[in-house]
Amino acid sequence: MYVNYPILSFFIFQTSSRKRKMEIIKKFKLGKLKLDYTKLLIEKAILARKNAYVPYSKFKVGAAIITNNNKIYGGFNIECSSYSPTNCAERTALFRAVYDGHRNFKAIAVVGGKESESCPLFSYTPPCGVCRQMLREFCHPLYFKIILAKSVDDFKIFTLDELFPLSFGPENLK
Repeated sequence: MYVNYPILSFFIFQTSSRKRKMEIIKKFKLGKLKLDYTKLLIEKAILARKNAYVPYSKFKVGAAIITNNNKIYGGFNIECSSYSPTNCAERTALFRAVYDGHRNFKAIAVVGGKESESCPLFSYTPPCGVCRQMLREFCHPLYFKIILAKSVDDFKIFTLDELFPLSFGPENLK
Protein backbone atom coordinates (compact mmCIF):
# COMPACT_ATOMS: atom_id res chain seq x y z
CA MET A 1 0.00 0.00 0.00
CA TYR A 2 1.68 3.22 -1.14
CA VAL A 3 0.38 6.70 -0.46
CA ASN A 4 2.17 9.65 -2.00
CA TYR A 5 2.12 11.88 1.11
CA PRO A 6 4.75 11.55 3.84
CA ILE A 7 2.49 12.50 6.77
CA LEU A 8 -0.40 10.29 5.64
CA SER A 9 1.98 7.43 4.77
CA PHE A 10 3.52 7.62 8.24
CA PHE A 11 0.08 7.57 9.87
CA ILE A 12 -1.16 4.64 7.79
CA PHE A 13 1.90 2.50 8.36
CA GLN A 14 1.94 3.21 12.10
CA THR A 15 -1.54 1.69 12.26
CA SER A 16 -1.29 -1.98 13.14
CA SER A 17 -4.31 -3.68 11.57
CA ARG A 18 -4.84 -4.10 7.83
CA LYS A 19 -8.55 -3.37 8.33
CA ARG A 20 -7.77 0.03 9.89
CA LYS A 21 -5.29 0.83 7.10
CA MET A 22 -8.00 0.13 4.52
CA GLU A 23 -10.48 2.34 6.40
CA ILE A 24 -8.00 5.22 6.27
CA ILE A 25 -7.29 4.67 2.58
CA LYS A 26 -11.05 4.60 1.77
CA LYS A 27 -11.47 8.04 3.35
CA PHE A 28 -9.40 9.51 0.53
CA LYS A 29 -11.38 8.00 -2.33
CA LEU A 30 -13.64 9.91 -4.74
CA GLY A 31 -15.62 12.69 -3.12
CA LYS A 32 -13.69 12.77 0.14
CA LEU A 33 -11.14 15.48 0.62
CA LYS A 34 -9.42 16.07 3.92
CA LEU A 35 -8.22 19.51 4.94
CA ASP A 36 -4.63 18.19 4.89
CA TYR A 37 -5.02 17.44 1.17
CA THR A 38 -6.63 20.79 0.55
CA LYS A 39 -3.75 22.73 2.05
CA LEU A 40 -1.17 20.49 0.38
CA LEU A 41 -2.80 21.08 -3.02
CA ILE A 42 -2.82 24.83 -2.41
CA GLU A 43 0.87 24.77 -1.46
CA LYS A 44 1.68 22.82 -4.64
CA ALA A 45 -0.37 25.28 -6.75
CA ILE A 46 1.50 28.22 -5.20
CA LEU A 47 4.81 26.56 -6.03
CA ALA A 48 3.70 25.83 -9.60
CA ARG A 49 2.59 29.45 -10.08
CA LYS A 50 6.19 30.63 -9.66
CA ASN A 51 7.11 29.07 -13.04
CA ALA A 52 4.27 30.63 -15.04
CA TYR A 53 5.30 32.18 -18.36
CA VAL A 54 3.20 35.35 -18.59
CA PRO A 55 5.12 38.10 -20.40
CA TYR A 56 1.92 39.74 -21.73
CA SER A 57 -0.79 39.64 -19.06
CA LYS A 58 1.53 39.40 -16.02
CA PHE A 59 -1.27 37.30 -14.46
CA LYS A 60 0.33 34.17 -12.99
CA VAL A 61 -1.80 31.11 -12.28
CA GLY A 62 -0.76 27.86 -10.62
CA ALA A 63 -2.74 24.66 -10.25
CA ALA A 64 -2.32 21.29 -8.58
CA ILE A 65 -4.57 18.33 -9.34
CA ILE A 66 -4.80 15.12 -7.30
CA THR A 67 -5.61 11.76 -8.85
CA ASN A 68 -7.85 9.17 -7.22
CA ASN A 69 -4.72 7.25 -6.28
CA ASN A 70 -3.27 10.34 -4.56
CA LYS A 71 -0.64 11.50 -7.04
CA ILE A 72 -0.35 15.27 -7.40
CA TYR A 73 0.50 17.08 -10.64
CA GLY A 74 1.23 20.78 -10.86
CA GLY A 75 0.75 23.17 -13.73
CA PHE A 76 1.00 26.86 -14.60
CA ASN A 77 -0.21 29.11 -17.37
CA ILE A 78 1.92 29.53 -20.48
CA GLU A 79 1.16 32.53 -22.69
CA CYS A 80 1.75 33.02 -26.38
CA SER A 81 1.96 36.33 -28.23
CA SER A 82 -1.06 35.41 -30.37
CA TYR A 83 -3.03 34.57 -27.17
CA SER A 84 -5.34 31.79 -28.43
CA PRO A 85 -2.69 29.01 -28.13
CA THR A 86 -2.10 30.06 -24.50
CA ASN A 87 -2.51 27.17 -22.07
CA CYS A 88 -4.06 27.59 -18.65
CA ALA A 89 -2.57 26.20 -15.44
CA GLU A 90 -5.48 23.81 -14.86
CA ARG A 91 -5.12 22.20 -18.28
CA THR A 92 -1.33 22.02 -17.92
CA ALA A 93 -1.72 20.07 -14.66
CA LEU A 94 -4.48 17.88 -16.12
CA PHE A 95 -2.52 17.13 -19.32
CA ARG A 96 0.57 16.15 -17.32
CA ALA A 97 -1.51 13.67 -15.30
CA VAL A 98 -3.28 12.27 -18.37
CA TYR A 99 0.10 11.88 -20.09
CA ASP A 100 1.15 9.64 -17.18
CA GLY A 101 -1.98 7.51 -17.66
CA HIS A 102 -4.31 8.94 -15.00
CA ARG A 103 -7.98 9.33 -15.86
CA ASN A 104 -9.72 9.86 -12.49
CA PHE A 105 -9.29 12.83 -10.20
CA LYS A 106 -10.48 14.07 -6.80
CA ALA A 107 -9.68 17.77 -6.75
CA ILE A 108 -7.74 20.68 -8.15
CA ALA A 109 -6.44 23.77 -6.37
CA VAL A 110 -6.02 27.01 -8.31
CA VAL A 111 -4.21 30.19 -7.26
CA GLY A 112 -3.68 33.27 -9.36
CA GLY A 113 -3.02 36.95 -9.43
CA LYS A 114 -1.04 39.75 -11.02
CA GLU A 115 2.71 39.46 -10.94
CA SER A 116 3.43 42.58 -8.94
CA GLU A 117 5.11 43.57 -5.70
CA SER A 118 2.36 46.09 -5.06
CA CYS A 119 -0.22 43.28 -5.29
CA PRO A 120 1.32 40.34 -3.41
CA LEU A 121 -2.00 38.69 -2.54
CA PHE A 122 -3.73 36.26 -4.84
CA SER A 123 -7.30 36.69 -5.98
CA TYR A 124 -9.82 33.86 -6.25
CA THR A 125 -9.17 32.63 -9.77
CA PRO A 126 -11.80 30.20 -11.08
CA PRO A 127 -11.06 28.02 -14.13
CA CYS A 128 -12.05 29.39 -17.53
CA GLY A 129 -14.77 27.68 -19.56
CA VAL A 130 -12.33 25.59 -21.61
CA CYS A 131 -10.65 24.31 -18.43
CA ARG A 132 -14.02 23.48 -16.89
CA GLN A 133 -14.93 21.48 -19.99
CA MET A 134 -11.62 19.59 -19.92
CA LEU A 135 -12.04 18.82 -16.22
CA ARG A 136 -15.56 17.60 -16.99
CA GLU A 137 -14.10 15.11 -19.45
CA PHE A 138 -12.26 13.27 -16.65
CA CYS A 139 -14.02 14.25 -13.43
CA HIS A 140 -17.39 13.47 -11.92
CA PRO A 141 -19.17 16.85 -11.63
CA LEU A 142 -20.83 16.08 -8.29
CA TYR A 143 -17.71 14.80 -6.53
CA PHE A 144 -14.76 16.61 -8.07
CA LYS A 145 -13.65 19.56 -5.92
CA ILE A 146 -12.29 22.86 -7.20
CA ILE A 147 -10.36 24.76 -4.55
CA LEU A 148 -9.96 28.48 -5.22
CA ALA A 149 -7.35 29.93 -2.91
CA LYS A 150 -5.87 33.26 -1.96
CA SER A 151 -3.54 31.52 0.50
CA VAL A 152 -3.18 28.23 2.33
CA ASP A 153 -5.65 29.49 4.93
CA ASP A 154 -8.02 31.52 2.72
CA PHE A 155 -9.83 29.32 0.23
CA LYS A 156 -13.25 28.29 -1.07
CA ILE A 157 -14.23 24.81 -2.24
CA PHE A 158 -16.78 24.16 -4.98
CA THR A 159 -17.83 21.06 -6.86
CA LEU A 160 -17.35 21.05 -10.62
CA ASP A 161 -21.14 20.95 -10.92
CA GLU A 162 -21.45 24.19 -8.93
CA LEU A 163 -19.06 26.00 -11.29
CA PHE A 164 -20.21 24.24 -14.45
CA PRO A 165 -23.93 23.34 -14.14
CA LEU A 166 -25.77 21.46 -16.88
CA SER A 167 -22.44 20.50 -18.42
CA PHE A 168 -21.93 18.29 -21.45
CA GLY A 169 -19.82 15.21 -20.73
CA PRO A 170 -18.74 11.87 -22.20
CA GLU A 171 -21.99 10.17 -21.12
CA ASN A 172 -23.92 12.51 -23.45
CA LEU A 173 -22.30 10.77 -26.43
CA LYS A 174 -23.36 7.25 -25.44
